[in-house]
Amino acid sequence: MADPKGFLTTPKQLAERRPVDVRLRDWNEVYVERSLLPIITKQAGRCMDCGIPFCHSGCPLGNLIPEWNDLAYRDDWSGAIERLHATNNFPEFTGRLCPAPCESACVLGINQDPVTIKNVEVTIIDKAWDRGGVTPQVPERLSGKTVAVVGSGPAGLAAAQQLTRAGHTVVVYERADRIGGLLRYGIPEFKMEKRHINRRIEQMRAEGTRFRTGVEAGVDISGQDLRSRFDAVVIAAGATTARDLPVPGRELNGVHQAMEYLPLANKVQEGDYVDSPISAKGKHVVVIGGGDTGADCVGTAHRQGAASVTQLEIMPRPSDARPTHQPWPTMPMTYKVTSAHEEGGERVYSVSTSHFVGDEDGNVQELHLVEVEFKDGKFETVPGSEKVIPAQLVTLAMGFTGTDVKNGLVEQLGVDLDARGNVARDGKFGTNVDGVYVCGDAGRGQSLIVWAIAEGRSAAAAVDAYLGGKTALPAPIKPTDRPLVV
Repeated sequence: MADPKGFLTTPKQLAERRPVDVRLRDWNEVYVERSLLPIITKQAGRCMDCGIPFCHSGCPLGNLIPEWNDLAYRDDWSGAIERLHATNNFPEFTGRLCPAPCESACVLGINQDPVTIKNVEVTIIDKAWDRGGVTPQVPERLSGKTVAVVGSGPAGLAAAQQLTRAGHTVVVYERADRIGGLLRYGIPEFKMEKRHINRRIEQMRAEGTRFRTGVEAGVDISGQDLRSRFDAVVIAAGATTARDLPVPGRELNGVHQAMEYLPLANKVQEGDYVDSPISAKGKHVVVIGGGDTGADCVGTAHRQGAASVTQLEIMPRPSDARPTHQPWPTMPMTYKVTSAHEEGGERVYSVSTSHFVGDEDGNVQELHLVEVEFKDGKFETVPGSEKVIPAQLVTLAMGFTGTDVKNGLVEQLGVDLDARGNVARDGKFGTNVDGVYVCGDAGRGQSLIVWAIAEGRSAAAAVDAYLGGKTALPAPIKPTDRPLVV
């Protein structure tokens, strides 16, 4: 146990965020660099090294949290990164982006603030990079087997890295112009600077993974070609088929899906544009959808100089405390204030958009909404609650409905889809086609980054066993596993 009295004597302390008026002037990460260093050993010391560490159950990767908490408390950073990398290929991604179901399952969280697991995790990996402790792990010998990975998001990257380290020749196909999937073009720079992706890609290249950008599987290379060229194929293409809003005025200029809006802002940071082709500058912005993608749109609009930002959510405002029907150790649905919400704007709950109104040139100008109540399993309009708000840019951030590989790849490979429109798979991540596997959102549906990495690792173990008859690669989850969320 790190500090036997740490959970009694040390209060919870989080990483410090930069002042709002400062961080809105740039696109850098919102946290004060190195602000964790003076406090992190004491925060790690709050871990109680529980006899039954429920944080393991909260984490799909099975991260060895009490072990690396103890090592961080003792300033053994080389030991801590070894334990962290034993279960997680990319802790700098999860330490910045994961909503931390492990913290919701922390035993200390039953009656106190839980351990700041994410803060400890990101400090361990950042220190490892700073000290040269993250190096390529080149396989000792090659198997002679080849694997194609379709998609370079967290699931695809995790699968590719594991399979490369097992000695297989792996080629990752990405339809975008850069590697990273939603990590690259869906996550704003202020949440995770893309340098973190770039240095992982360089590590993977040094290990032997090959990357092909600007190649869309199913279009630029057919499913038949993939099956003939490679011994196995892993579909890790994500699930960014966006849910639409079929209301009058949807066709007006200025109404965009979030994944039309966010990637362009990231491309500005990559140097592709001077200004985003879809910009919030000087406009009244409405974000429809109250989740993380909606918050990303809010923060992006602030940095682009929006005149106002309003975020709409059809569900009621969550409670501040853990609801009684979502008991520990499940991950509760509580009210959260992200860094984007700290920066301004208005959040409106229990409302639904009825229609948009535009000007004579076809540009959206107004959004008409009504209040709603959830009764008898459906939303009902509250009479007399109609309201009009200005809207010159509207982003739809209402979630996703299925996998991205419905462009011909599904038919070309002959894989089946399940009832939800995802690629169907068996208990070992295999599809109905021999040698074709699926992991991440393409098979699970829209989920968390930590689940994507866990599925990528597990699918890699299944592919390795398929190619060689056995595997030493870890498989942290099964396709049927579900998060501790109600």
